[in-house]
Amino acid sequence: MDLNNPETLVSAAAGGAQRGGSGVPGGRRKQRVSMADVAKLAGVSSQTVSRVSNGHPGVISSTREQVLAAMRELGYRPNSAARALRYGQFNTIGVILFSLSSTGNSRTVEAIATHAAAEGYAITLIPIDVPTQDNVLGAFTRMGELAVDAVIVIMEIHLLDTGTVQLPPGVHVVVVDSDAGDRYSVVDTDQADGARKAVRHLLDLGHRTVWHVTGPETSFAGQRRTQAWRAVLEEAGRPVPPPLHGDWSAESGYAAGLALAGEPDCTAVFASNDQMALGLLRAFHERGLSVPRDVSVVGFDDIPDAAFFVPPLTTVHQDFAEVGRRCVQGVLQQIRTRGGSRPGTDLVPTTLAIRHSTAPPRR
Repeated sequence: MDLNNPETLVSAAAGGAQRGGSGVPGGRRKQRVSMADVAKLAGVSSQTVSRVSNGHPGVISSTREQVLAAMRELGYRPNSAARALRYGQFNTIGVILFSLSSTGNSRTVEAIATHAAAEGYAITLIPIDVPTQDNVLGAFTRMGELAVDAVIVIMEIHLLDTGTVQLPPGVHVVVVDSDAGDRYSVVDTDQADGARKAVRHLLDLGHRTVWHVTGPETSFAGQRRTQAWRAVLEEAGRPVPPPLHGDWSAESGYAAGLALAGEPDCTAVFASNDQMALGLLRAFHERGLSVPRDVSVVGFDDIPDAAFFVPPLTTVHQDFAEVGRRCVQGVLQQIRTRGGSRPGTDLVPTTLAIRHSTAPPRR
């Protein structure tokens, strides 16, 4: 037995466990297929089998196919635990986040999982109920116990109960949807530019001003969208109506819509997400207002259902798939170069999906 070979050690340990107390008469089970068995059948060295198992490019295609055929015939499965011990790499990316309930978070996690799988990586997900410094550090500790190569953090830095979050040193990290670009590598949708596109679209249609239903005050994305809404109106010299505060839910959009239905000067509304825009549509319908003949409505996110609202919703399209791809590529670059998280923000552009909920105001 080669005591310097981690795969030999792990396989031996597994074999020992199988021989004792298995419940099979005599304590015997089918012996695990080894790398040497595959090498013998394929007529190659164990080193060549190892190279094929680890996806090493320095194996000619005919030999690779020969080894893979032997693996299939014998039912050989590479020992990932042994490989991790040998190379110090687990092919797993951890994801820490505060909430899965929001559209942005859930679709970003989905995109991260898809792109990680395409790169041969799995993801380990740890949600945090209460956003505190201790809980974040505890999640990182848990990630260390689960043996991950890097961590993607989907979090609002300013929600923590301390002024700044201090992530553990030496950890490959990318942060999503945060204003921490001066300290960490950040990937985010260009929230401000998306909001500017929405408001300018309504002004270009001829509306005198644009009312606004905000996201939660604690949301970085919501803050950026509201700031951009206000800035566009001020730059254009238009009145800035008092914003109505929402919480991302259709219910809060509905409440805002009932209030706006009583404002005779309200001909256009920018909602900070599509769910609140849906609530607006219902409230306006119940108050006898036609969208877009009486009031134009623009949302943000472009959820899959937005094109099937009545009327189909004009909204800012977020490319969650691209956000997820850039997150995965960011941590993989750190892993492959053995580098740390470089401060800076990578913004993913937005587009405006123009449908039938916006039109010029009635004269």
